[in-house]
Amino acid sequence: MIDDGLHYYDLILASASPRRRQLMHEAGFSFRTAETGFTEQWPPHLRGKEIAEFLAAGKADSWSENIAPRQIVITADTIVWCRERLLGKPRDDDEAVSFLKQLSGCRHEVITGICLRDSGRKSVFSVSTGVTFRELSHEEIVFYVENYRPHDKAGAYGIQEWIGMRGITAIEGSYYNVVGMPVSELYTALIQFTGNKTKTI
Repeated sequence: MIDDGLHYYDLILASASPRRRQLMHEAGFSFRTAETGFTEQWPPHLRGKEIAEFLAAGKADSWSENIAPRQIVITADTIVWCRERLLGKPRDDDEAVSFLKQLSGCRHEVITGICLRDSGRKSVFSVSTGVTFRELSHEEIVFYVENYRPHDKAGAYGIQEWIGMRGITAIEGSYYNVVGMPVSELYTALIQFTGNKTKTI
């Protein structure tokens, strides 16, 4: 079996996202979940990955409980960056349709900022994936919004859903990042953060 030493740590995923929880579970992480209640606001001069990293760090900084030795709090925030504009979670159907019309026929970046925090330090990084949609018709966009209700998703779409399977023509980088958590990069970062190495036992 593989021993990476992470089972010696109490990993806390401070996120309400069911997709992040599912991905980490399927990737074999042993962790528990919590929420921070952080308000997602950022300085207007930040761009792209700066926003994602700022939000991830802010969520970690808002963790109010004491962090014990060998505890690591994991926070994350995923944004969609298209034509120098952030597309967040749509407020309603109209905004969801508007977002998807902007993404139609466009290459955009899906960026997840991640922060690892223990009792004495923190590490912040981000992972970016390029995604390209073909030209989507108005009817396709409305059908997706009405039937899949993507109001909890940045950019108003889920790559694993109908519109992703039918509409996405290219992905550059981590697929799982677009779903909500770049689990491979997170794993590598945790190994580096803890100073552990993988070994076969």
